Amino acid sequence: MTIHHPPERASGNDRALPPLTASQAAHLVRLALDAAGERGLRATFDGTDALLLAPGPLLPHVRSGLVAGLGNLARIVAPEHPQRWPQLVSDHFDRLGEHLSHGPPPPPTDPVRDLVARLVPTTSLPPAWTAGTPEFLPGLLAVPATHDDGVVTLHLDPADFGMTRAEALDAALANLRRRTDQVELVDHEGAAIAVIGGSSFAASRALVLDTVLRETLHVENPPHGVLVALPARSLLLVHVVTDLSILSALAVMLGLSLRAHSTQPGPLTPWIQYVADSSWYPATTQPKDLEAIHLTPVLHALTRTLR
Repeated sequence: MTIHHPPERASGNDRALPPLTASQAAHLVRLALDAAGERGLRATFDGTDALLLAPGPLLPHVRSGLVAGLGNLARIVAPEHPQRWPQLVSDHFDRLGEHLSHGPPPPPTDPVRDLVARLVPTTSLPPAWTAGTPEFLPGLLAVPATHDDGVVTLHLDPADFGMTRAEALDAALANLRRRTDQVELVDHEGAAIAVIGGSSFAASRALVLDTVLRETLHVENPPHGVLVALPARSLLLVHVVTDLSILSALAVMLGLSLRAHSTQPGPLTPWIQYVADSSWYPATTQPKDLEAIHLTPVLHALTRTLR
């Protein structure tokens, strides 16, 4: 099994803002500081991956202590020519300034219609909210969200619009099922992999995998299960297991997933999952040393039943 090392492991890359090099990260920080200042914010770099914001003359009502992370912005600018970086950073801070000027969007007026379930890293949410909340996968939680004009809002307190957490998530999952997928089928050495994208909710469709299989891939209850990867919010990879081509599929999916997780905005998890009978299992071990990746016992047992 050949695994291509993701860019953040390359020599010279910045540890806090992959996939940028250290010099590129420093350039991005300078652009971000300038853009924040031009929009009336006082900003300082925290030394790792974020700006600390304080009220400025044009935005006096912004509360102190706001943190503007640069991780996703680094992933947005990385594949672009450096000449485009100032405009991309400017656009990013235009949206941030607009948000800070007008405050967060109001609660949805019709939550049953508007809520959509979204997978979010547990570490990005308030600890008081995540305490006792079951994770979908290790490190990932499903959260009710709304999507309006390119802005995604997470709704952590459904009581704001008269719903319990359970009711809000049920409505959000029902609406997630109604979404359609953009899918491209890729064949590698006889292994077919469905690449689903085109939306920042693509990876969240893993929450309704049965619907994806039935309505997008036209497969229902695959007897040998499926491999699934959700490396970043806009990408979902699926391989329906039929034979030993699962090994080729796993190698390709690992390479794609590790790269997407390290380079695309909204990283979720780089690891491949095996799903059978609605149960999710890790397909491989998950070591820091990528040379030490091995099949899990569940995958070993499966391959012994295939031809």
